[in-house]
Amino acid sequence: MGNDGYVVEQGGLEFLVAQKQGTWLAMGANRPFRRASVGYTGASDGWTDLASDYLMDYEFDRALNGNIALTAELDAGIGDEFVLGLAFGRGLPDAVTTLLLSLTVPFDEHLARYREGWAHVAHVLRPLAPHSGDKGNLFYASHSLILAHEDKTFPGARIASLSIPWGQAQSDDDRGGYHLVWTRDLVQSAIGLLAAGNGRAALRTLVYLAGSQRDDGGFPQNFWLNGEPYYGAIQLDEVAFPILLAGLLGREKELGEFDPWPVVKRAAGFLLAYGPATQQERWEEAAGYSPSTLASNIAALIVAAHFARDRGEDASARYLEEYADYLSDHVEAWTVTTKGTLLPGVPRHYVRIRPADPMDSYVDGPADAGTVHLSNQAPGDPTEFPVPDIVDGGFLELVRHGVRAAHDPLIARSVEVIDRVLRVETPYGPVWRRYNHDGYGQRDDGGPFLSCGVGRAWPLLTGERAHYELAAHRSPTALLHALERFASSTGLLPEQVWDQPDRPALHLQLGRPTTAAMPLVWAHAEYLELLRSVADGRVFSCLADVSDRYAARRRPPSGFEIWKLHHRPTHVPSGPVLRIQASEPFRLHWSDDRWSNPRDLESSSTGLGVHYAELSTTDRPGATIVFTFYWTRREAWEGRDFEVRVDAAGPALGLGAGHEPGPS
Repeated sequence: MGNDGYVVEQGGLEFLVAQKQGTWLAMGANRPFRRASVGYTGASDGWTDLASDYLMDYEFDRALNGNIALTAELDAGIGDEFVLGLAFGRGLPDAVTTLLLSLTVPFDEHLARYREGWAHVAHVLRPLAPHSGDKGNLFYASHSLILAHEDKTFPGARIASLSIPWGQAQSDDDRGGYHLVWTRDLVQSAIGLLAAGNGRAALRTLVYLAGSQRDDGGFPQNFWLNGEPYYGAIQLDEVAFPILLAGLLGREKELGEFDPWPVVKRAAGFLLAYGPATQQERWEEAAGYSPSTLASNIAALIVAAHFARDRGEDASARYLEEYADYLSDHVEAWTVTTKGTLLPGVPRHYVRIRPADPMDSYVDGPADAGTVHLSNQAPGDPTEFPVPDIVDGGFLELVRHGVRAAHDPLIARSVEVIDRVLRVETPYGPVWRRYNHDGYGQRDDGGPFLSCGVGRAWPLLTGERAHYELAAHRSPTALLHALERFASSTGLLPEQVWDQPDRPALHLQLGRPTTAAMPLVWAHAEYLELLRSVADGRVFSCLADVSDRYAARRRPPSGFEIWKLHHRPTHVPSGPVLRIQASEPFRLHWSDDRWSNPRDLESSSTGLGVHYAELSTTDRPGATIVFTFYWTRREAWEGRDFEVRVDAAGPALGLGAGHEPGPS
């Protein structure tokens, strides 16, 4: 909306031009126009003109303040060669001058420079094409496509997709959409480039993120290329991913002279201060305890500890590891149901998310109670579902990041559940939906998603499943080839494919793209990483520090229970240390005898923007610990008391309690 278009003459030549808010476009050729016209789309544009009699009859010289199209007929016959030029500028003279200068250079010189540029980045690629099933076609296309999504003003910044999902039904009201930077998608794209061999492009992303990080160490849900936030929700996996990228760049020796520790340190401090529940999980629709979010957070904290120890900050490293161990100890308690009914005989499996308020997130017992709210449901359809009844494949991230072994029986049983509920067979291979009752996708009548629909199958999830098969020491080749077959004839991977019988009138075929986003950069990055993983025989993004600590061996419990203002357990077992944590220095004023003999304990600093005090529970079974805070920096009391009951010792948490190790 709101564009102005003109047919103008400059220096004896005719051009098509348009402008909006001071940005101008100019189009011309190395031979004159026979006719030129500017019209309103669907009313007086060139397509409407040509559709009537295949002749160009319209010659309007302007169309103001609208959705417009520019059309011209060139003075050329069949078989004639000609060159078109398109230029942009901050004013009409700027755009036209740039266009004319471009047309003065022979086309062959432009083409040679273009090829030279792509050859310059392609020469770094690893020889992964032999591991593909399509002679490397999607490999080369994916690398080029991800680079094409990188901004030229802000190097390292990439948007989620140049497409507009269901664009035929969208207005200009939402200026963001997939044309924003999501830290999750951005890091995935960088990992894909790194896996392909382009470490320099991946490093540009980490440097860009360093400039976009908030003062508190977090990252916005998404933001414009210049770092200006668009949506402001907290997604803890988006804080973890830059740390993981730094770890992978370090492992691949691609950090150059860049020191990632300041970025990593602030992000790690954010993960300590917030969570363990996230305001939004990776599908950006629900708050609570998410297996995929917890997986990325645990892995990132271990990677951050590695960086800290390399810099001699051993106390910080130890705290990061202990907090990661605490999260790992509780993954099953927070995200596993014991009352599942989706697959007969399998009552215990991971759920998509266990709802919780991130600012008051303590929950108790298995993930069986309560309901999860699903967005994008059709009017009149249910929006609340029992937690055990909604599953996704997010728990596979526990395997991908090395937090759980692929052969863990609970993982294997949960795979059976999602195969029963989410798997779709197509002529091109299997593909999975995000979660059951998903409403983000093409409607049942084949129409576009408009605030509600039916979530269709996502090819990138075929890639994620292939990574799991590889980690389980099974062949991922069939799934790799399926992912290649989901690409369009031009090498674009769609966000979603149609998962119902064909609807020829709507151009919808089982296993072929819907009109959701295409290409989806995340899907292309998943393919590049999968190809590298197949070549290496191991999951590329799994870091040894993480898998050695969790997936490959039986680890004792952390020995800690964490209490913080937005995660306040009401009771803890006797034995683990009660670690009370806050984001500023404090004096803990506490008692275990209802204030008969109060005591004070000064907090210690982690060196990561978090402060803590520790209380033993070993000799206090049955006691109730009462405490409050005196904030020493502000010289102010909290003004309220908190209580934690110490239960008799129960079963130890940790590896033996909820899961079993696979073969190392």
